[in-house]
Amino acid sequence: MKKTLLLGFVALGATAFAATASSLKVNIFQDSTVEGKTLKAGDYRISLDNGNAVIKQGKQSIEVPAREETEANKFVRTALIYQADGKNLKEIDVEGTHTKIIFEGAASTQPGL
Repeated sequence: MKKTLLLGFVALGATAFAATASSLKVNIFQDSTVEGKTLKAGDYRISLDNGNAVIKQGKQSIEVPAREETEANKFVRTALIYQADGKNLKEIDVEGTHTKIIFEGAASTQPGL
């Protein structure tokens, strides 16, 4: 019974993120790099699709490998986590959820937006 209840909560959490993912808006306040692709400072919409994050600004979009993870506590604000160099975006913590998006995969040299 407990396993079923726990799996139900996990599924509910994934569904809640999926519902908000299409409307997740993030302001990237500085030029950044995600998996080798450049993102200029500005407002973006991010969603997850088949192991990729789709990052859109206007009509332009890029896809980069990403996964979502669940934390025990809800995030009180959306946070952009960079690698030590301060330019390579490695994670986004999603405000009001237990979800974070982690960018992963081989670095690319393709130009971004």
